[in-house]
Amino acid sequence: MEQSPAIMWFREDFRLSDNPAFDAAVRSGRPVLCIFILDEARSPGTAARWWLDEAIRALNGSLGRKGGALHVFRGSSENILGKIVRKTGAGAVFWNRRYDPAGFRADEIIGARLEKDGITALSFPAALLHEPHSIRTGSGTPYKVFSAFWRTARAKSPFISLLPEPEAPVFASLPADCDPATVAPEDYGLVPEQSDRLAGLQESWTPGEDEALELFADFLRNAAEYERNRDFPSRAGTSRLSPYLRFGHISPIRLWDAAERGECPEKFLTEAGWREFAWSVLSAEPDMATRNLRPEFDAMPWRDDPEDLAAWREGRTGYPLVDAGMRELRHTGWMHNRVRMVSASFLVKHLLIDWREGERWFTNMLTDHDPASNPMNWQWSAGTGIDAAPYFRIMNPVLQSRKFDPDGSYIRQWVPELAGLSDRDIHAPWEAGGVKGYPAPITDHRAARERALAAWKNLSS
Repeated sequence: MEQSPAIMWFREDFRLSDNPAFDAAVRSGRPVLCIFILDEARSPGTAARWWLDEAIRALNGSLGRKGGALHVFRGSSENILGKIVRKTGAGAVFWNRRYDPAGFRADEIIGARLEKDGITALSFPAALLHEPHSIRTGSGTPYKVFSAFWRTARAKSPFISLLPEPEAPVFASLPADCDPATVAPEDYGLVPEQSDRLAGLQESWTPGEDEALELFADFLRNAAEYERNRDFPSRAGTSRLSPYLRFGHISPIRLWDAAERGECPEKFLTEAGWREFAWSVLSAEPDMATRNLRPEFDAMPWRDDPEDLAAWREGRTGYPLVDAGMRELRHTGWMHNRVRMVSASFLVKHLLIDWREGERWFTNMLTDHDPASNPMNWQWSAGTGIDAAPYFRIMNPVLQSRKFDPDGSYIRQWVPELAGLSDRDIHAPWEAGGVKGYPAPITDHRAARERALAAWKNLSS
């Protein structure tokens, strides 16, 4: 009698190497059935949906080269998985753990029901260096300061080590009359309808494990320049790995391993540590995307100004560095980290608009959006969260522009109407009399700064 299959349930781990669940499923000795479930309850934002579509196709291609396939279904994960188990007679289900509150709870429920039905359910840590609940203070509470968190985390070895790609997996086939039926690639329904955004995403990225490993190898070859170049958006100074980490084309264990061998800059690993910290905070504060973690900011007199919000979203604030960043985001689904900080500070402090508006916009626009880093970074910029930048620290977008884009190369790329200005004038075109077709600043820096500080002081008094 043919041995019952093992189901490998892929979710946000689109890779074959260094994949603990896939490795364990192959080593189980059972033929492996690889599945993915399009669950609308967990539908990401527009840019991330495009990436997900490409990630599914890339993983299917990788499995196909080994003689397998990724079978895609649509519906409630709990219902679909149960039907597939019954139809195939699967004896085990393998997956890598999720840590967002809804996903964590769903996985616990699904695992318990499988075990109740006599099905082995095995889950593995794979998305983070350390599971969120595992790094705690001496008194057992979550850390609230990143530096202390990272000292503890850095000194502690990860749960798992780097795993090779299984060499010769044996795959199970899906029954021809399987109910539920698989979803054809043309029916995934993930790709955004806006043709201009689609073209920008396609020209900017190649999702998949192969591209992630190639990008990381390129980064390591130039790692010595990382700290010197990382803050300059016109330079190829960052890894651009964030969406690949987000979708699990590459694991943070690979970064850790490279750092341990001295190939990866410690500063770069620390940036990965900030991502770890975000997940630790989310595990303790599951409503971080909607609630000020510092409750005194609940009384902040945020402005409701749809016109200013639209100008910020569309990259027409009149501040070139901010506009360049917002246009880069719209076109590529990504923004350089230095410019993210300047753009976020501008929304919250220059425009005095609630950080949650920015968080929602980035959720929809970012290819690398995840439910931990995005809200924590917005609360950091707004001064409303754990270990956040002080509210009174207000970034001057002109000074930031002159410091980190001194020759205006980044601005010229994304705000071409300013390309004819000199390196000096491009950062503040209004000082040179303005440029036809480019807006004047929607707010004055000094006045906006004073307004923000006054609001904060009234809040604090």
